[in-house]
Amino acid sequence: MTTFSTPAVTPSGHGPDELVPAPAPRIALPKAAPDFYKAMIALDAAARAGLDPVVAELVKARASQVNGCAYCVDQHTADARKLGVTEQKLNGLTVWRETPFFTARERAALALAEAVTRLGEHGVPDDVYDEAARVFDEDELPRLIAMCVTINAWNRIGITTRMSPAPRPDGI
Repeated sequence: MTTFSTPAVTPSGHGPDELVPAPAPRIALPKAAPDFYKAMIALDAAARAGLDPVVAELVKARASQVNGCAYCVDQHTADARKLGVTEQKLNGLTVWRETPFFTARERAALALAEAVTRLGEHGVPDDVYDEAARVFDEDELPRLIAMCVTINAWNRIGITTRMSPAPRPDGI
């Protein structure tokens, strides 16, 4: 009979049940470039103005998932929870096309966010843009586009500087 034992310490130098820290941050932009950081905050506020807060957080969370920005995924899913978005909906965000958890407006926003985030050589497809234009009015659509652009900028900041979320005591 072969037995397997769990090593006391993993190759990373941590016990098998210990949390492994994220890579060390590179630079703190709020301190290193406070004028730029303040401008980003203002850009985010301008994009958000007049946009449904739930749609905004879903867009931010989904674009952050696509980009792989751990800090922003953590932040925006937490913000969505505060707005009353359910765990089931947040868990379904990565597979939103296959779930019944999202409204037509949320689906159009998520499709646009993914198209802007994955901007390929052919740009945003007409059908994706047209659906967003159909369900968002003339005041909301430019804000939605601005939100997609802004969260992608934030993601690039977070990834480049290695921003990392802190574990929450409640795990939520």
